[in-house]
Amino acid sequence: MLPAAPDEWTIQEAAHLLRRAGFGGSPAEIASFHALGRYRAVDSLLSPAEPVDAFVLPEWAKRETAAAEMRERAVAQREMRRSMQDMTPERADRTRREFNQQQQRLYRQRGVEAQGWWLRRMLYTKAPLREKMVLFWHDHFASSIQKVRQPVLMMGQNELFRRHATGSFKDLTHGILKDPAMMLYLDTQTSKKGKPNENFAREVMELFTLGEGNYTEQDIKEAARAFTGYNLNRQNGTVFHNRRQWDGGDKTVFGRSGKFDGDDVIEVLFEQAAAASYVPRKLWEYFAAENPPEEGVAALARSFKAADFQVEPLLREIFRSQAFYSDKIVRNQIKSPIQFLVQMFKELELESPPHAYTVSAQQQLGQVLFTPPNVAGWDWGKAWINTNTLLTRYNVAGFITKGSQETPKPARNNGDDSMMTMDDAGMGMDMQMEQMDRRQMRVSNQLQRAQQNWDGPDYEKIAPRPLREDPEKLVDSLVQRFFQTPLGAKERGAFVEYAVSKKGAIFTNKEVGELCHLMMSTPHYQLD
Repeated sequence: MLPAAPDEWTIQEAAHLLRRAGFGGSPAEIASFHALGRYRAVDSLLSPAEPVDAFVLPEWAKRETAAAEMRERAVAQREMRRSMQDMTPERADRTRREFNQQQQRLYRQRGVEAQGWWLRRMLYTKAPLREKMVLFWHDHFASSIQKVRQPVLMMGQNELFRRHATGSFKDLTHGILKDPAMMLYLDTQTSKKGKPNENFAREVMELFTLGEGNYTEQDIKEAARAFTGYNLNRQNGTVFHNRRQWDGGDKTVFGRSGKFDGDDVIEVLFEQAAAASYVPRKLWEYFAAENPPEEGVAALARSFKAADFQVEPLLREIFRSQAFYSDKIVRNQIKSPIQFLVQMFKELELESPPHAYTVSAQQQLGQVLFTPPNVAGWDWGKAWINTNTLLTRYNVAGFITKGSQETPKPARNNGDDSMMTMDDAGMGMDMQMEQMDRRQMRVSNQLQRAQQNWDGPDYEKIAPRPLREDPEKLVDSLVQRFFQTPLGAKERGAFVEYAVSKKGAIFTNKEVGELCHLMMSTPHYQLD
């Protein structure tokens, strides 16, 4: 095991844990978390009181509704094909295109709703580690709505990750084999006896369980035969194993032979030595730092194997370890775009962030929920930051902190953000090009409306009037809120100088917003 830290801890260490194992918090939340002590705080993250189903799914994402809609869509398709028999080829083609376009519009709208639902859950949840792990699994078992197309299946996968968030990695891997979204993403449903598709066999070894170099091409070919026959019932979204399409012959995988099916192969994968170290290494990189020492990975691997691949004990060991709180790790991890957004909202104590803008901001910052770039997931760390994305972070922080303080407000648009800019899920390339200019115009108009309708944070709460009488106290209060640790004299002095220059007869909300924006527009704020 990793050497453990003592139960006593500082409020800076508590803030560090809450940022890394969640999405940060307000000063009051950090103080309450600190009062628990290190060990009880870790336990509170691993065993939250909030139930998994605490947030109601959108109606369309509920299992019964989704199954009914799938049946209705199948009926509509049959009726359409029947009616097309009496049409001219031109009219039939137009009817087919209109049907598909209507379906695509619905999927795009629901994809945006799914993004907003998950981001709000991250913000409001009382089980932050659970949601942080759902994001980890979404990146680890990456699949994208751009290929899957059906938002309801992506939401189902999201719920699968939530149920297994800190549970058995082995059980989750068995579950992902038969997850409808993953089956569509890696073409498992097309894999049949005599024509095995190697996509899932390759990725389950290289990206999901073992890592590159820990298998052979022959292992992939033999495993692919075992992964045949898994079918998705498009009438109700369930998965079944079609024995007639399954290759029931003998296979040899990692030296083990038998009439394996997919579940059998996954069991064989977890017998390999690399399975014990692969996920612990990734979890350390996700929560702590890149390039972990090999002796640390080896210690975590032994613990992981001993716990039969249960994730909770592994996370407890990480979060209680001395190494996790070392100077090399604290404030040395670049925030992912989602972390940047949600943490900023929590630090500003926003009750209702502008949904339209947050969806657009994901695209601008380079991390869109339900849309990882490929099966390997996102590139993390330094890949999040370049000249453009850093400037975008400053601009996003400026909009959130300052809102529309000086902008006249037009009539509101009844909250219709539904078509806000998710990358058009699954749309064909030709159609994407045809609609790009129209979409960009719509995005521009909706962003303008969002900007005009956003009032900004409640600065009377964040910076009460008496606090504003002393610029140094105001700066120290905001530094603690946004950085949770004292800054160097140079950095603090710059903020104090700015605050003093802005203080007139009263320190207005506009000026507090500008000071908050200045703090968030620093390289230091981009680090956790």
